[in-house]
Amino acid sequence: MGDLHRTPLFDLHVELGAKMVPFAGYEMPVQYPLGVMKEHLHTRAAAGLFDVSHMGQVILRGDSYDAVATAFETLVPMDVLGLGQRRQRYGLFTNEAGGIDDDLMFANRGDHLFVVVNAACKDADIARMKAALEPGVTVEVIADRALIALQGPAAEAALARLNPAVAEMSFMDVATVDLNGSECWVSRSGYTGEDGYEISVPANEAEGLSRALLAMGEVEAIGLGARDSLRLEGGLCLYGNDIDTGTSPIEAALTWAIQKVRRPGGDRAGGYPGASRIAGDFAEGVARKRVGLAPEGRAPMRAGTELFAAETGGDPIGTVTSGGFGPTLGAPVAMGYVGSAQAAVGTTVYGEVRGKRLPVTVAKMPLVPANFKR
Repeated sequence: MGDLHRTPLFDLHVELGAKMVPFAGYEMPVQYPLGVMKEHLHTRAAAGLFDVSHMGQVILRGDSYDAVATAFETLVPMDVLGLGQRRQRYGLFTNEAGGIDDDLMFANRGDHLFVVVNAACKDADIARMKAALEPGVTVEVIADRALIALQGPAAEAALARLNPAVAEMSFMDVATVDLNGSECWVSRSGYTGEDGYEISVPANEAEGLSRALLAMGEVEAIGLGARDSLRLEGGLCLYGNDIDTGTSPIEAALTWAIQKVRRPGGDRAGGYPGASRIAGDFAEGVARKRVGLAPEGRAPMRAGTELFAAETGGDPIGTVTSGGFGPTLGAPVAMGYVGSAQAAVGTTVYGEVRGKRLPVTVAKMPLVPANFKR
């Protein structure tokens, strides 16, 4: 696979029989011998272990948390200053046109901000933070830690065997916890729609922790294939597919991620890239919206499928951005963009597959209800 990077768990993936594929500059496991369908269903029923070490881990330090948070708010339209200690939040890097340059997670760890960014965007994200925040804020790239995710309804019971304290955490809590003798930075979060944890662990101790978890009967290794179908059922965006540099947070149905204090009229409104366009979207609405899609029949509608308002005639009113088969539902699932006039739940639109238009119902997201521990 040429010049691709490998995560600290590469040898374990190979030992477990994973099919390795290029992804965001890394050799990553797309599936194991269990297969994508069973991996997906196992995560929904028990617990799945994912290697997400390809993502970027960054610590931002300054004179105080408030100083770091105030600086970081110049890059994101989120309430960073008001985030409580040992709490995490979903965020967006916006650009001057009001589009989305990446989505991310950030956590208040007391005296610093811990940021996790997408693998494909991490070099650009790190450069952006260094250019905008230094020297007042130090941008420390964490290169010696792996990142794993334990997801599913049995995740709490499994991880609590290694340290009972994790059972006391609620959704989006963060804590420093000893697991299998390793100092781990744990958040109760993930990207499957299920309860679970993301765990930053020293790179040289990642395999030992992973083996300890995989030795538990309810835990299976899960690849990128099932990760994608799980997040799609959960209505969660994949950067580069469902959101990109030309998509505003309002079009992307991510309004919930912008707290009131940062919205027009809020005490700290604006002050981030693209704030004027996003304020306009709040005030005037948008011409298109991201929606859940439930194709009729058994045939999945893949990314790029054009959507129409009628069974015949007319120009496209939107596009599928992610689509496939939803193992939990036993039916095709998708998301994409349609005109605001067609965005109401229950509206029928038509996807053109091999020259034939097939009915699709606009569906409420998430397509499978979330199972987070609030």
